[in-house]
Amino acid sequence: MSQQGEKPSDRQEDDGWGDLYADWSEGQSTDRAPAADTDTVDDRFASATTVTEPVEAPEAPVPAPRPAEPSEVPPPWQPAGSSGGPRTFRLRRPARARRESAEPGAPPVVAHVGDRPPTYEAEPTALPAADPDALEELVPDTVLDGARYGTSVLRAVSTRGDSARYRGEHRGDALLTARFGGGDDALVLVALATGARGSATARPDAVEATRWIAGAVGRSHARLAGDLRAARRGDLKSGLHRLTDRGLGMLRARAGEAPREHTVSLRCLLLPADPACRTRVFFGVGDGGLFRLRDGEWQDIEPRATDAAGEPVLGFGSPPVASVPDERPAGEPGIAAPPSPYEPAREQPRDPFRFRASVAHPGDTLLLCSRGLAEPLRGEGALAAHLTSRWSEGPPGLAAFLADATVRVKGYSDDRTAAAVWEA
Repeated sequence: MSQQGEKPSDRQEDDGWGDLYADWSEGQSTDRAPAADTDTVDDRFASATTVTEPVEAPEAPVPAPRPAEPSEVPPPWQPAGSSGGPRTFRLRRPARARRESAEPGAPPVVAHVGDRPPTYEAEPTALPAADPDALEELVPDTVLDGARYGTSVLRAVSTRGDSARYRGEHRGDALLTARFGGGDDALVLVALATGARGSATARPDAVEATRWIAGAVGRSHARLAGDLRAARRGDLKSGLHRLTDRGLGMLRARAGEAPREHTVSLRCLLLPADPACRTRVFFGVGDGGLFRLRDGEWQDIEPRATDAAGEPVLGFGSPPVASVPDERPAGEPGIAAPPSPYEPAREQPRDPFRFRASVAHPGDTLLLCSRGLAEPLRGEGALAAHLTSRWSEGPPGLAAFLADATVRVKGYSDDRTAAAVWEA
């Protein structure tokens, strides 16, 4: 409203909005006739009642060429050169409904094997409870890793089981992959561990076991790589036995009066980066599985407990125990000699030490896994057949390996941790 009390006309308001969006209104059509200033009822009545004689219609004039429609100019909030309307995309069928694989010739994605689906849902349900003062203890549902060294391709995964996902519990398995050294002298370690069932310290114990063994291997990686090249099986077995027993012994010593709560299954693979060295070494303690896919058939090559029986070793690369003289004084007949006061009494591991050194053949697939995958692989033939069809043609990508390693089987809901190595 002006100072004289006059109300501005609609045209003036339109001019104000036109100035604000001047760059947007450029090129817009301005052929619309402005509305008449006065349009009363009397004027309309007079025009309606006026009757004239019919007059011949004049010849239709030649229509003038239609002016080109002005091009649409995007509004100021859109970047220059973009179209005025929303972008649309032609979508295929939802991925959930698609059963065919993206890779030609590959079998369809399989959610589970067996005659019935598992009890729990396929995807995570509940998150573990979090402590605001201990957020570093949070564990992701799944970890995935991979590498290529020498003639081998590595894929590794650790994921929560169906039971832990349903109950909102942490993943109890631990996975560690590490490379020590560089070039052909590098040594790759894969360590996976599982804590005691139902123990509150299962996860911390598993993590500590993998980190301790990784530190020990890393400090001795040059010597271990040399023993691998020279195929010194005895030195490797005795040295790795000593390292494993020392690490797990620390956990048992900390347990005090509750050693079973700190029981850990630790399983490791040593892979040399040298393409000329095809020796692969497995060692560890506890439950799990070691399998080899060769010529389309799975072989259970888990070392038997009797193969690793014997007294604890004395040191890395030391001669066999039988050749070491017993320096302790012999006691009287029927009386055991007391241990040396300068050396703490040694005890056998709760589980026997397992060791296997093998030579990889081109086309082999070596699978190291925790009991969460070893048990269904031994108990459900359909799972073994599925993995054979998926892994016989070569190493899959990380996402495909995750899908293969997590195919579910009813009755098996533990965490799954696995490392597979494909040989070229």
